[in-house]
Amino acid sequence: MNIKLSQKQIGHRLTELRKMKGFSQEDLAKSVKISRPSLAQIELGNRSVDILELQKLALILEFSLDDFMSKDFTATRDVETNEEKKVKKEEERISVPTLQISKFKNVLLYILEHCAGKPNVGETVLYKLLYFSDFNYYELYEEHLTGAKYRKLPYGPVPQKLDTIIGQMIEKRQLQRVKTTYHGLSQTRYLPLIKADLTELRASEKEIIDRVIEQMSDWSATMISEYSHKDLPWEATEEGKDISYNLAFYRELPYSVRVYNEAENE
Repeated sequence: MNIKLSQKQIGHRLTELRKMKGFSQEDLAKSVKISRPSLAQIELGNRSVDILELQKLALILEFSLDDFMSKDFTATRDVETNEEKKVKKEEERISVPTLQISKFKNVLLYILEHCAGKPNVGETVLYKLLYFSDFNYYELYEEHLTGAKYRKLPYGPVPQKLDTIIGQMIEKRQLQRVKTTYHGLSQTRYLPLIKADLTELRASEKEIIDRVIEQMSDWSATMISEYSHKDLPWEATEEGKDISYNLAFYRELPYSVRVYNEAENE
């Protein structure tokens, strides 16, 4: 007997089927002729899927629409060995971030060493430089840079536990907090009192941070906030919720820092 499914239920079932059949998000999106971000939104339950798209998905993923819409639906798990390998590769991307406090402090110091003297770099710009450093690194290398969690708030992604970490650094005289005004508005700035320990940073990590600094450190708080609001991980997250790093794989240009191709999924 068929039932009325919510968008989240449909998205969950499609995700399960896609993984059981060994499809990457990119390959399935291409087969259905929709964008990768659109498929991400469907799987997250944030976008409805029309009947034509569902029929295409049924054909590609080899499922019956009647079974799919039934109450007792379960994804077929008798997949071939080579498909299991593909699924395992996709699942390896799912990683729960664990905050590396020492690494986070040194990334923060490194960014401030390069940017603290710029009058535009208050808390808002600093938060976004940290966010893009973390998420760009994760998208490119599928590993966490600092493991910081970021929450979706009205002015963009904000790293969690930052106040506590900064408080510790101020107490240890590693940072100085300064209250200023910029363009007539109050601004909180941070000045590094010690240098970052570069032995904590890999060359690949430093390179990603340097790219973010070069691209965005001269942007105003308004400009960098608006830019972050169009990044898919922020867009696809509910207000006040933590932003999943895995959403970085659904980005498109100009946000994506990784070249996706079919060979990557073989």
